Order: sequence, then C-alpha cells, then structure tokens
Amino acid sequence: MRGERLWAVLALVVALLIAALPAGARVNGPALVPAPVAAPAPVAAAASAAPPASFDHFRTGFPLTGAHAAVRCESCHRGGVFAGTPTDCASCHNDVIASGKPSRHVRTQGRCDTCHTVKTWQIARFDHSGTSASCKSCHDGVQAAGKPAGHIATAQDCAACHTSASWSALHFDHAAVSGTCASCHNGTRATGKGAAHLATAKDCGACHTTQNWAGARFDHAGVAGNCASCHNGTTATGKAASHLPTGNACEDCHKTAAWSPASFNHADTTAACTTCHNGTRAAGKPANHVPTAAECSDCHKTAAWTPAAFSHAAVGSDCASCHNGTSAAGRSATHIATNTNCADCHTTAAWAPARAVNHADVIGTCSSCHNGTRASGKANTHLPTTGECSDCHRTSAWTPATFSHANVTAACSSCHNGTTATGKSATHIATNSNCADCHTTTLWSPAKAVNHADVIGSCASCHNGTKASGKPATHLPTTGECSDCHRTSAWSPASFSHANVTATCSSCHNGTTATGKSATHIATNSNCADCHTTTLWSPVKAVNHVDVIGSCASCHNGTKASGKPATHLPTTADCSDCHRTSAWTPASFSHANVTAACSSCHNGTTAAGKSPTHITTNSICGDCHTTTVWSPVKTVNHADVIGTCASCHNGSAAEGKSATHIATTADCADCHRTSGWTPANFSHASITGTCSSCHNGTSATGKNATHVATTNTCEDCHSTAAWSPARTFNHADAIGTCASCHNGTSAPGKTATHIASTGSCDFCHKTTTWTDVVVDHTQVIGTCASCHNGSTATGKTATHIPTTAACSDCHRTTQWLPATFSHSGISSGCATCHNGTTAPGKNATHMATNNLCEDCHYTTAWSPERRVNHNDVIGTCTSCHNGVIARGKPREHPTTSQDCGSCHRTTTWDM
Repeated sequence: MRGERLWAVLALVVALLIAALPAGARVNGPALVPAPVAAPAPVAAAASAAPPASFDHFRTGFPLTGAHAAVRCESCHRGGVFAGTPTDCASCHNDVIASGKPSRHVRTQGRCDTCHTVKTWQIARFDHSGTSASCKSCHDGVQAAGKPAGHIATAQDCAACHTSASWSALHFDHAAVSGTCASCHNGTRATGKGAAHLATAKDCGACHTTQNWAGARFDHAGVAGNCASCHNGTTATGKAASHLPTGNACEDCHKTAAWSPASFNHADTTAACTTCHNGTRAAGKPANHVPTAAECSDCHKTAAWTPAAFSHAAVGSDCASCHNGTSAAGRSATHIATNTNCADCHTTAAWAPARAVNHADVIGTCSSCHNGTRASGKANTHLPTTGECSDCHRTSAWTPATFSHANVTAACSSCHNGTTATGKSATHIATNSNCADCHTTTLWSPAKAVNHADVIGSCASCHNGTKASGKPATHLPTTGECSDCHRTSAWSPASFSHANVTATCSSCHNGTTATGKSATHIATNSNCADCHTTTLWSPVKAVNHVDVIGSCASCHNGTKASGKPATHLPTTADCSDCHRTSAWTPASFSHANVTAACSSCHNGTTAAGKSPTHITTNSICGDCHTTTVWSPVKTVNHADVIGTCASCHNGSAAEGKSATHIATTADCADCHRTSGWTPANFSHASITGTCSSCHNGTSATGKNATHVATTNTCEDCHSTAAWSPARTFNHADAIGTCASCHNGTSAPGKTATHIASTGSCDFCHKTTTWTDVVVDHTQVIGTCASCHNGSTATGKTATHIPTTAACSDCHRTTQWLPATFSHSGISSGCATCHNGTTAPGKNATHMATNNLCEDCHYTTAWSPERRVNHNDVIGTCTSCHNGVIARGKPREHPTTSQDCGSCHRTTTWDM
C-alpha cells in the first residue's frame, strides 16, 4: 500500500509540473521542444497544474525521441495517470490509444520495434524470423516486391529457394520448375550452352541432371555432325597418340554406346602389323613366340590369329629354341639319345620319317636303340650271337654285314640249314659232300673245287645254266649231251660236228661263233635263210620289213634306200610312225616327233588354226592341247589368258556361275583361284542381296534355334567381318519382353544380387545402356532397407543421423534430397547430430552457453526459441545483447557503459 501511495504522489507531481508548462510546449530533458501537434483537451483538475520547467522525461526510463516527441502527454497519460504507463509499442498502438497494425500488416508475433523506430513508421529493419506467414502472403507485388516478370516459372514458395537473410544467395531446386531447361538456360535468364558446346538439338535434360551439371549422362543420338567434329582433342578427347594409324572415321570402328570393344577392320589400317602389335598399342609377340624377323602377316591372318600358316623359312634360330617341349613339341621320351640338332635328321616339311640319321652323333650302343622298340632290332632269324651289332653291321647300311666265321665252332650245316642261315639252294648240285669240301668260309662262290666223282646225275643235270654254268649264249644249238663233245678234265677243245646242229644259220653266224652280218647289213631278226641262200649270200632273194630292226631312216636315208623328200614335215619321227611298209600313202600322222611349234603347221593354211571362239591367250597350242586329242584341253594356264574370268566363264566359252551361286557383281577372281575353284576366299563386299538371301539355312547358315526373336535383318546387328560378337543390337526390333531373351540363357538375366522386383527389365533399364538405371521403386518388393543395406544399394552413410526410422519416413523414392525430416524417431540428443558435421551446429554468433539445444529450441522450429535460461549463459549480458546475437540497447537507450545487469533482470527487462 505504501508503494501505491508513493506512485500516486509521484504521478500528481508530474501532472502539476506538466500543467505548469506554457501551452504548446513539452518538456523533453532540460530544454523545451516545440510541439507540432494541437494542444490537448482539458483534463482532470489533478492534471491541470503546470509542471516545473525543469522536468526531464528521460529520467522516467522512456525518453521521448522521434515522433514520440510531438505526441501530447495526455495521449499516453490518460486521465492524468502516470504510473504504470506502458512502454512497449503494442500496448499503445492497438487502434484504441494509437493506430495499430493495419489489416494488411505482415502476420508476425514480433515486437513493433523489431522493424519500426520512433523516428518513422516506415520499416527501418525487418526480421523475417518472427513472421508466421508464407513469403508470398507479403511478396505479392503489392505489400512487398513479388516475383519479377523474368522470374523462373515455378509454383514453389519463395522459401524453397530464397532465405530471409539474403535474397540472392538462393538454394535452388529444379524439381518444381515448370518448363524445359532451355526456357531458363537460354543465355539470358541463366547460363546457356557455351560456344564450345556439342552441336545438338537435344534439351539440356537429355544429358544433364539438376543435381550436377558436370558428369553429364551423354547420349550421342541427338548429336549433329560426325565424331571428329567433337572428338578433335579440343571439344572432346580425340585420337590418342598411341591410336592405330588409320584414315577411318571414329564411327567405322567405335560405337556411341561404348568406346570399346571396337569393331576393328584391318583392311583400312595403313601400317604394318608390328606398328600396332608391338606390346604397347596392341598385343605383340608373346615371350614364347618363335624367334623370327618375319612380319606378322606372313603367318597370321587379320580374320583370325590362329590357326597360323606357319613357315619355318623365316625362323631366325635353331629348331631346339622352339621345339623344347614348351613353345612347341620337343623330343619325345622315346627319342634316340643324341646331341644332333633336329634339322640334322628331320625336315621342316615333315617330322617323320626322318630324312637321315647320323649314327656318329648317337649316344650309346647300337642295341640301346635297335631293341625292337625305338628302332628295329635283331630279326627272329638272326644268327644266335652276343656280339654287338657294330661287330658285323655298319651304320651306313645294315646289309651286307661283315661276317666272320673265325669263331664258329660248329659244322657249316648247323647254321647253313635253310633256317638260321642260307642252306643248299634248290639248284645246288646233287651231292653228298660236306659244304667245306667245295666252299670256303671266306668266299662261298666260286667253289674251291668240285669233285665230279661225287656228283649225282648227268652233266646237264648241273650244267643247265642254273646249278652250274650251262651252254653259253654262243654255244651251237644242239641236243647232244655235253659229254658228246666235252670232257670233265677240260671243256675245250671240243670235238664238233654240224650233223647235230638244230638251229638256224644265225645261231652260229653271229660274228662270234662264225662270220655273221657285216657292219652295213640291215638290222633284222630274220634268219639268214629268209633272205639269203646257202649257195649264195648276195644278192638277197627278198626283204621282209616285218623283221627289220631299227627305224626306217636307218635304211631310208637316201643312201641305203630312198629318204624324205624336201617338202616333208619337219620331224624327227621315224618313217614307220606315219607310213606303212605295205604302202607309203596314206600316212597315219602323229605329232610325237614334230620338231616345230604347233602354229608352224596349224596356221589355217597347212593345218587348221584357232577358231573365232577360241580363248584370247598368248599361250602356244601345246600349253593347253595334246596332240592325241584337241578337246577337252589337258590344262589351261590362266596366267596367259587375256581378259577377265567372265570373258570365258560365261556359260559358253567355259563353265559359268551355277544357278545356286551367290548373287554378286564381283569378278570370279575376287573369291576363286585359278589353281582351285574351291575353297573360295569369300568377301561380302560385292554381294548384291541381303544377308538372308544366302543365310537362309540352305545356301548358308541361317539363324539358329536360340537366336533372339527379332524382325531385324542380319546386317542390323552383325558385321561381315565376324558374326560374333554382334557389332550392335537394336532392341527396338526385338520381339517379346526383355525377359524372353534376358533369361540367363539367350542373354544375361538378373544376377543373384539383383533387387527383388516384379517389374520387367525396362521399368528401370534402358536398351542403350544397362548400368545407367532409373530405379522405379513402385516395382521393388520389400522395404527400403532390403536393398539400401550397403551391399545391394547404397545404405546409410557413416555420418547418417542415428535413427530407427525407415528410409521412407524421411526420404522419397523420386528424390533422396531434400528429406522430410522428423525428429520423432531420433534416438539420441540434439548435439549428436547438430555438431556442425552431421547437421548444422551452433553458429559462430550463438550465445555462449552450456545448455543443451533442447533446453531452448523446439524440434518443430529452431526459431523463435521457446525460452532462454540466462542462468546457463556464459559471459556478460552484452556478450549476447549486442544487436547481433540478441537484441541490444535501443537507439533511445541512455548512454551508459554499465552492463545490462546493472539495471535489468533476466526475468524481466523493465525495472
């Protein structure tokens, strides 16, 4: 009660002081300030007394500054009541005492002086933190500036991108932008395509994402121009320094879907094999390659590395450098032990049989090889002996052997019995004598002696030309027994008589036994008596050409008999080759011995020449035709034929293409060789039909039973250089669903780690690339964590907020960020996350305090805070109440160096 009385007295004094002031003047400190407002209406008698001229309003704790200085006292001090007059704005500016917030004022719980000053009502400073409405409720172009005409078309609220702290430092979210990228990124509203951008009519979104401009998902489909227009080393990566030398365009080998593997065609390479196949640019010779200076193409083909057409001709080392059991087959376990080089015995044309074996280099005895396994050993009929082969045989030849009887202790017949060694032959003289009686061990024949006394039979039983020498060829023909003329003691002289001669004249008159034909006699097998008489040798009675020996020319040489006339064909043939002894004409002609060229006769005059339809050629007749028959020809040397294959092989001059031949405009020589029609060296280059015109399962191999069901033609996917792998595949023409091929058999199917999904492949994957997936979560079976577990798909990071909530509680399947965050599932204190790493922590201007976040802030809204417990604040009042961290002294605050706590309390600001 005492306090109330004091306040009443104080109020009366103030009123009297104010009443004592002259009209039109107010007290504001020690000086009088003119009041621009009208004088107040009369008030109660208690307030009509004039105040003393020395009243200082500042001393009340509410200095009158700005617009307040012109307000009449009674406007605030109603009814002359001074005590308890409110000092906050809202208590007066409530549309009762003074004008309050207009109807269009921004909805806010903030104090008036947060934005306004006593100097002017116009906003001096604005703090959005106390505003409870959305941005556009004010920024509508009427109350405050709204979206300009050039603003990006979007239905999002301003706060989705802008912050109240800064309009231009925006957080931009493309998700809510309506329109294409180019509607903003046109070089005016936002950065457009740079001058160096690839030439394309595609929209930005075809390659770029709103999350990241760089690392674009590039699709060549919309690029205008060839590869080199971009891949020139400036706009995009060009050919590397190690690229194969070639004049081809990129697209001839590479695909836009993948740079490698490339569909490479060696035909367009301008360098030798080793230019690329040097172990750096491309695989070179392996370490175990045959040492050779030959070019790769000498053995290998560009169509396939193996099998190689190997030739030993260019190998630069000996056989053993390759034939060592590693690089190539070496000596087998059963090979002869020898230091000889392979080439000493074997040839590069064929390993077996060996062309020679040099026994001088063989290691070991004869029997170490000639044992019946490695090489032939002793035959079953070989003489029983323990001697080494080399005792009798030579390495140069097995037979004849150098045999010595010196150590033989048995009789001759113990070996020479027809089994172990040769015995008496069927033609041996019939005798009971032992071998040694006639023969010696050093020489079987001739016999050292023959005792005719022991011979069984007549002379002719031995002397028959088989067992023993018989009648010589010059012996007179006779049926007489040897003993009729000869004696066993001496063969000659013989006692001869013509009486028993049974042969012809010439059997004796042969120039040896008796005078025979003279040197100039016609060679003939006729008996002397056929031409001559026994009474007179010359002249002859007749000549029978049938029995004449020798050619006609041996007699008909112009000397012995008439020869060839001057007009006769040039030939070395004998007369009888064409003429008969019964008549000279007509002749039977034979080319066999003609000495001139065919054309010397076959010139169309002497004999028939080439016909008008003859093949055009520089060959002579004999190269193709035989003298026995003109057609068919024995051979055709195509090297001498003039013109193309088709000029002859047209179905008329020679056999042409068969009815089943592949349709092509290529010349025969493009595929076939003159040395052999098949196999052909086939090239698709000149084929005039589609693949299926040949590859129909009849003319050539067609689609197999497991081929992908498609309406594509072969050439859409395959190349003529290689059937597999296919150079490209167009899924657009495939018949059926993805799974009809991607079933793990026809093509790779879902892997064991694939997301559990009921969707078809094309819900997530594109046919242009498998890995660039856009997962359609509507088709996924299970919770988020069944995939997002760190194995199948990305899981929670190490810095993720600790929470038991499911992913879907905060995140959306359409976009991971921003997340709709709820603190309800958080299992730890605020500072566990709000530590400046996992989530924003205390900023640099935060009050110094030991309080936990949750002591002052809500999880639903960070600002305004629900309370501040000053007891836990570290530092003085001004360390926070400095106009930055917290509200500081207002402009109208008395000038003082005192700390706030000297006058104010933390429980209430007003004293």
